[in-house]
Amino acid sequence: MTTWLASTTILGFTDGQVVFAVVVGVVTFLASLLITGIAVVRLPFDYFARDRRPLPFAGSPHWVRIGARVGENVLGVMLVVAGVLMSLPGVPGQGFLTILLGMMLIDLPGKRRFELALVRRPAVNGAIDRLRARFGKPPMFLPPVDDEQSPNVAVRR
Repeated sequence: MTTWLASTTILGFTDGQVVFAVVVGVVTFLASLLITGIAVVRLPFDYFARDRRPLPFAGSPHWVRIGARVGENVLGVMLVVAGVLMSLPGVPGQGFLTILLGMMLIDLPGKRRFELALVRRPAVNGAIDRLRARFGKPPMFLPPVDDEQSPNVAVRR
């Protein structure tokens, strides 16, 4: 006689493995929402209008600034990888926002164009502005579209 306490398998996984995977998925989803939300709310409203982002620990010794820059880049790469994974169907999390946050930390040529193309997407920009409004922050100020530099914008005649 089988009871409801008997171990079963779902697609070759035991009940315990399925429960563990669901719990990890929910926890990582909530953590990504929290971290992404904090970062988006704390960004200056003119972050995307600035020519350059400020250096971390300005005024500190040289080795501290280099260590902070390396740490930022490593964290940025980790966030981009996590964001790409969260963008896949069936994986919980804020994929595009996490990619955006990761890209903001990485020092790469052409990064600013990618950030602006991502944040100008209506769904991403709307989500950012709604979240900022909820915490009493002004909406993000985006510079006007430069038709010659942006590959994602049709030329207006």
